[in-house]
Amino acid sequence: MNKFLIIPSILSANFCYLGHDIKTMIRAGCDLIHFDVMDNHYVPNLTMGPCILKSIKDNKIKVLFDVHLMASPVDSLIPLFFNLNVKFITIHPESTNHLDKTIQLIKKIGCSVGIALNPATSLHHLDYIIEKIDLILIMSVNPGFGGQIFLSYILKKIQHVRYLINKKKKSIILSVDGGINLSNIVKIIQSGADYVVIGSTIFHSQDYLKTIKALKDIAIL
Repeated sequence: MNKFLIIPSILSANFCYLGHDIKTMIRAGCDLIHFDVMDNHYVPNLTMGPCILKSIKDNKIKVLFDVHLMASPVDSLIPLFFNLNVKFITIHPESTNHLDKTIQLIKKIGCSVGIALNPATSLHHLDYIIEKIDLILIMSVNPGFGGQIFLSYILKKIQHVRYLINKKKKSIILSVDGGINLSNIVKIIQSGADYVVIGSTIFHSQDYLKTIKALKDIAIL
C-alpha cells in the first residue's frame, strides 16, 4: 500500500472555533489543510474566501493550504491567494475558458497547480496539461456540499488516473475528496490515492484526534 496523507477539509469545521480546530489538526500531524471556495454559481453553495486565510496567517497559525476553487470565472480569484501560505490551488477545467492560461496564472503567484475532476468529467481534459500540473483531485461526490455519500464507481476512475500518472512517470499527487470514512478509506488508498481529503468524518466526530488516528490505523493494516 502506498504512503498517504489525510488532508482535513475545514468546510465541515465549526467556524466559531476555526482557529482552535486548525490547531487540533496540526497536533494530529496534518500540516496541509483543504480549503473549499464555492461561489454559488459553479456549485450551488457559498463558502469561504481569502480573508479567512489572511486572518489565519495574521494570527501566526503555521499551516499550509490546499485551496480548491469551485468558482467560475476563476482567473480573477487566483491572485487573491498570493502570499497566504497556499501550497496548491486546484481548479476545475470547466471553470475557465482558457485552461492553459489559468494554469500559468497559478504558477505565476508561486503555487503548485491542481486539476479537479468531477464524477462525470472526462479524463481527456488531462491530455494536454498533465505535464504542467502537480496534483489531480478526483471528486468522489458531486461538489457543493459536505456530508455526501462516496460514489463507489469512482474507484475505477482513481485507478485509471493512477495508471496515467505512473505511465507518465511524473510525481503528480493523486488526491480524492468526498464521502471518505472508516469503511471506504482502505479501498480508496489501494486504488492509488496519495491524499485523502476528509471533512465530515473528522469534524462531525466527538474526538478529532481519535478519529484521525483511527483513519490512519485502519488504512495501514
